[in-house]
Amino acid sequence: MTARLSWIPAVLIAAPAVAAEPIDYARDVKPIFATHCVSCHGPTKQKADLRLDLYARITRGGNSGPAIVPKKSEESRLIQAVTGSKGDVTKMPPKGDLPADKVALLKRWIDEGAKGPAKEEATGGAAASSHWSFQPVKRPPLPSIKDPMLAHNGIDHFIRARLEKDGIAPSPEADKVTLIRRLSLDLIGLPPTPAEVDAFLADASPMAYERLVERLLASPHYGEHQARIWLDGARYADSNGFTIDAPRSIWKYRDWVINAFNSDLPFDQFTIQQLAGDLLPKATNDQLVATGFHRNTMINQEGGIDVEQFRVESVVDRVNTTGSVWLGLTIGCCQCHDHKFDPLTQREYYQFFAFFNNCDEPTLELLSPADEARRKQVRESLAAIEKDLKRLDPTSEDAVEKWERSLNDDNRHLVPKKIADIFLVAPAGRNAKQKKTLEDAYRKNDLTRHVVGGLTTPLGATMNAHLLSSRVQMQFVHDTLKQKDPTVTTSMIVRERKLPRETTVMIAGDFTRKGAKVTPAFPAVLPAKPQAANRMDLAKWIVDPANPLTARVAVNRAWAEFFGTGIVETENDFGTQGTPPSHPELLDWLASEFVDRGWSVKSMHRLIVTSATYHQSSKARPDLERIDPRNRLLARQSRMRVNAEVVRDVALSASGLLSSKIGGQSVFPPQPDGVYKFTQVDKAWHASEGDDRFRRGMYTYFWRSAPHPQLVTFDAPDASVACTRRNRSNTPLQALTLLNDAGFYEYAQGLAKRIATEVPGDDAEKLKYAFRLCVSREPNERELSRLESFFARQHEELASQRDEAKKLSPNAPDRAPWVMVARVLLNLDEVITRE
Repeated sequence: MTARLSWIPAVLIAAPAVAAEPIDYARDVKPIFATHCVSCHGPTKQKADLRLDLYARITRGGNSGPAIVPKKSEESRLIQAVTGSKGDVTKMPPKGDLPADKVALLKRWIDEGAKGPAKEEATGGAAASSHWSFQPVKRPPLPSIKDPMLAHNGIDHFIRARLEKDGIAPSPEADKVTLIRRLSLDLIGLPPTPAEVDAFLADASPMAYERLVERLLASPHYGEHQARIWLDGARYADSNGFTIDAPRSIWKYRDWVINAFNSDLPFDQFTIQQLAGDLLPKATNDQLVATGFHRNTMINQEGGIDVEQFRVESVVDRVNTTGSVWLGLTIGCCQCHDHKFDPLTQREYYQFFAFFNNCDEPTLELLSPADEARRKQVRESLAAIEKDLKRLDPTSEDAVEKWERSLNDDNRHLVPKKIADIFLVAPAGRNAKQKKTLEDAYRKNDLTRHVVGGLTTPLGATMNAHLLSSRVQMQFVHDTLKQKDPTVTTSMIVRERKLPRETTVMIAGDFTRKGAKVTPAFPAVLPAKPQAANRMDLAKWIVDPANPLTARVAVNRAWAEFFGTGIVETENDFGTQGTPPSHPELLDWLASEFVDRGWSVKSMHRLIVTSATYHQSSKARPDLERIDPRNRLLARQSRMRVNAEVVRDVALSASGLLSSKIGGQSVFPPQPDGVYKFTQVDKAWHASEGDDRFRRGMYTYFWRSAPHPQLVTFDAPDASVACTRRNRSNTPLQALTLLNDAGFYEYAQGLAKRIATEVPGDDAEKLKYAFRLCVSREPNERELSRLESFFARQHEELASQRDEAKKLSPNAPDRAPWVMVARVLLNLDEVITRE
């Protein structure tokens, strides 16, 4: 029995082993993917950018990284997905389980090395999008119209051909007063003066209008107005945002934009300098300042923040803004997943992200050569004194931190407000200037402590007094020298890093979950250049004439400024969910014209405002209310309220108080008290005096946490993200602001002074002049009669109420009735409406 049992293993050992046949990719693996996976990960759809019908794409993996790790099936995401063995990997297939025998085959294939074919033919692929905006711009011929002599330029051919097709007659040309006011508000954001209106009316030349256009295009106020529009997309503000919302210095970027429009910097160069000015050969200070476009992102300085998280959020903002402003696409939808509607993937989002991920964020100092030399001399002297001061008082960061911690609620109010504001900023978020300010404050607060030779020792009274005297004297010399240090203007810019950062897909948009590594590349749906390494390549690709989006987006936005709505109404979404163009051939004709004219913005504005379409009356027509209630076919001009800053500018212009200064730092016009009671940090708003008090609305200091109430009331955006089209509301608060706001009270007083002093003659002439100052035209009989009745009543009532008259016009109570008239006029709807 024993022998028989011992014989069995011997037989088994002697039997030849049958080796399992290796897994064949084409025979065993590919059918599994074809049956269970390619509906979501195949040629027409690749969820998470994972494609499983091609071996090369299987080995590349998707957004989460490689799908397989050869010879390590348990570490392969593919196996973790089909087995559900790892909680952070989504179980696949979504419905039901992959049969166990097929899971085993996949495991064996991977453990054997995941070998595949040397060559494999692609079975289909992602089809090129047929959506209109992704197609090349093709210049269409001008359509024929019944009377070509009525067309001023090519625009009119397209507009009138469509109207003729629908049997709609265009509106007649607006009167000359309406034309000059419309054109002035559209090109420079200011109404014409009565003298300018009179000159235009008196000019009977057939070229009168063209001369007016050229004068306004050449005005320095043209650059101001166009810059104000651009700054919405650039999300410009004078503060960092979030709850601390500390101030920042970036107004030099605003000046750069103004100058760019005034000099008619071609739009392609305008784009390149903002996106990649630092990468230009021998970049000038102006070209570096232009990169401030990227620095208009918000900055979080709160305590306990993750610095990398908010750096990533800044890059995300730059990606989304670039996509919105130049491409008119909702690229931001791809931060967490593939776009639900447009042919844009999450991987492509982070390839776009990679262009911006290699930026450093320095502050550029802007000094004249003379100031540079003076600063060098002063700082050398300061360094020598500071060396001696440190010998007497080697203040350390630890000492300053200990002092800060020692200040509690009972004594913190004793420190200067400038120091208290710095305490509100998290230590990690303080800049060098803030740290130096705290150090100086600490020294002044601690004049009784002295350290000699780096060791703290009890000193005699005589020695202590001597050291104290020396220290106070040196501090005095130091402070006197510091006052001679030239004031440095700074601007926030970006520079390319010498050592690139690694960019990965962020799983579900979470910066802590790093997926597949990616490098800079362009969306596949759009034409691409072979080189894609940095922001300069990106900028050149954006303005390449082969790019079908940039020129279309730019001319569409210009059209919206002159007609109220773009040819594509959803001007920030040229994707499949956006509205189709009302005049597609016109849009492509304008886009090709823009490129052919050397990307000249002034040339395109000239083209639009000289068209017969632009010249039409804006009067409502009963026939159009039924056929085209939203005026998409443009059988008339559009009537629209001016934007928030222009509301202020129109009132300032009428009052005669408007400062004509161009550029410079932001200013602080009057605003109601208590605006900052509900912000974390109470902002100091000291109303400017002199000319600065009456500067254009675009120069009003813009706190993101609480913008000036007048701007908010009239729909100015909050500058937290890019805004490419403002809303236009109509609320009672707007009328109350025009009537009662402290600033508008001052404008009414200025207008009253003009009425009383600039026009000789009777009250009727003064009222006519006041009316023209506000709306450019003469009042009709009914309007003049009502104004005369109102003025007579106010004059009678205020004659017996001297105290009230003094409140209305403190320096000249006799003008009080005119102040009341001015308040009424500035409150008219027509004053803030562009006809």
